[in-house]
Amino acid sequence: MNPSPEPIRIARVKDGHVEVDGAFDAFARRIHELGAKCGDFRLRMALLDRETETALDAVRDRHGRIVRPQEAAAIRTRRTRSALDGYRLDLADSAGPLLGAARSALDAMPPTAHTQAWRDILDSLSTSHMEILRTAGQPAEREAQTVWAHLAHWAENGAIAAHLADLHHQPGPEFTAAEAQQWTERARVAQARGALDLIESWYAADGRRITLAYLVEEDTSEVIALTGDPDAPGWSVIGRYDNEYVAGKTLPRPVPPGVLRADGSSRFNRPEMAAEIPVQELLRDVTEAHCAGDVSEALLTAADQGRGCGPMTHLHQLLYEAARFSHALESVQGQRLGARLDALGRQLEFLAREVQDAASDLGATVAVLPPHRVPKPPRIRPRPALETTPPPAPPRNTTATARRL
Repeated sequence: MNPSPEPIRIARVKDGHVEVDGAFDAFARRIHELGAKCGDFRLRMALLDRETETALDAVRDRHGRIVRPQEAAAIRTRRTRSALDGYRLDLADSAGPLLGAARSALDAMPPTAHTQAWRDILDSLSTSHMEILRTAGQPAEREAQTVWAHLAHWAENGAIAAHLADLHHQPGPEFTAAEAQQWTERARVAQARGALDLIESWYAADGRRITLAYLVEEDTSEVIALTGDPDAPGWSVIGRYDNEYVAGKTLPRPVPPGVLRADGSSRFNRPEMAAEIPVQELLRDVTEAHCAGDVSEALLTAADQGRGCGPMTHLHQLLYEAARFSHALESVQGQRLGARLDALGRQLEFLAREVQDAASDLGATVAVLPPHRVPKPPRIRPRPALETTPPPAPPRNTTATARRL
């Protein structure tokens, strides 16, 4: 099936309301259904992934290492079989039409630097679809490992096809030059006094960044859309809408958002994490320690930068990765926050080295806690001896006693 790329026509009338012509025709409903099927499969895979991780916890040690690999392989094989059943239910008949609609929408888009990358994604999704359908209903362990990669690919990147298929939508009219100038001036005044509240943003097929915002003036607020970076000069307002729903119907649809790393891991195909001792366990080790060497070992573990990185090392790696994400936003605020996170990462890296030095010095003291730091005995009530007569029970309240009370 190759659906027609006929657009959904939408027009905004003068009072700010939207007239929808053909928005609920058969083609539009079909596109919506196909996208919903793709979302259903991703949700199914997310739930299945969570259930699988819970089952794998039973075959891991306290540091997260798999200690019973055969049982872990059986758990993953059952996961793949369940995912296959879900794919046949959600996408076996819908993946082909969805890819066809996405390709036709891509053909109608103005060419960009990443258009070919999207085509490559659609081609790989098509290949994965065929491989999944070829797989038997109850694959063996080796076959299950192979087909899982295709299922994970659809769960992770099927949304790209759904986004592209939805681009058949024809956006409504935008402000004239005079209207845009008037509303942009109002919005800049509101931004200067902190009364321009951003809601969400996306990129349109023509490359523009579109941001929805509330323009707050006195006791009222207006939903407006602007293009450009709200934190940089040159942005302008392109429309005003009664509410966010009307704005979504009128504005250009979003293209698929980008990723931080093109070759990054998928949620559904992550490598096994390296074993790490939790910070709470290290804190407990320090609390229960008697000698300086034990505390030194806990600190060195926390700041370890070797293969089994400690929590402090992972934390500054997290900051560096968040900084990289902020820089990748390619916005003024993103660059500022990226520089800030980079600085925090460097500070934490320096702090980790200081912790290592202090831990080494502490261990070199070979000291122990002085004996006057005696532990308190536990508050345990002794049980009565076997020959001891238990105390008599208190008298029960009689009716006369109750009346006197």
